[in-house]
Amino acid sequence: MNRPGPDSPDQSANKDDDAVWLDLVARLESMPSSALDEAPTSAEAGNDSGTGPGPGPDDVPGRSSSRSFQDFDPLGLSKRGAAEEPTGSGEPGPRDYDVEDENGFVPEDPPSLAGTEPLTMLAWIGAVGGPLALLFTAMFWRSAPLLAVMGILATFLASVVYLIMKLPQEKDENDDGARV
Repeated sequence: MNRPGPDSPDQSANKDDDAVWLDLVARLESMPSSALDEAPTSAEAGNDSGTGPGPGPDDVPGRSSSRSFQDFDPLGLSKRGAAEEPTGSGEPGPRDYDVEDENGFVPEDPPSLAGTEPLTMLAWIGAVGGPLALLFTAMFWRSAPLLAVMGILATFLASVVYLIMKLPQEKDENDDGARV
């Protein structure tokens, strides 16, 4: 196969793109923060200084500045104040309210698993662990005996049946379902 030479049009286009990118990064790093915040938009970009849309004297690549690329904030997010005046119809919006964490909802600690009935804990382990054991058996122990697979299935089914049988049999008439 023929490879393109170093002076072919495709190779020079890549070099031009790299040069343009490096020039752009150098100009952004050398711009002062105030120039970045007050940069004209594409509609405002005219011949304000009379020099045209080219780089200005502060935009020369290689010239160092006290600002770095991390200070670049084109959206002005660092200047936003915490309390801005509501605009529009005069009604407050969702961002006009302060979040009050004082005296808010604090959920109670869940009950300890140490006080759980051992048979219930084993049933939960069987109900959750049964399908996982079947999955791992199918993935890693393809030649598992039929008796092992049937044992896992029996354990899973017995666990689920036990948990279902432990559910309350009668409905409390005063319970509106709002409590878990």
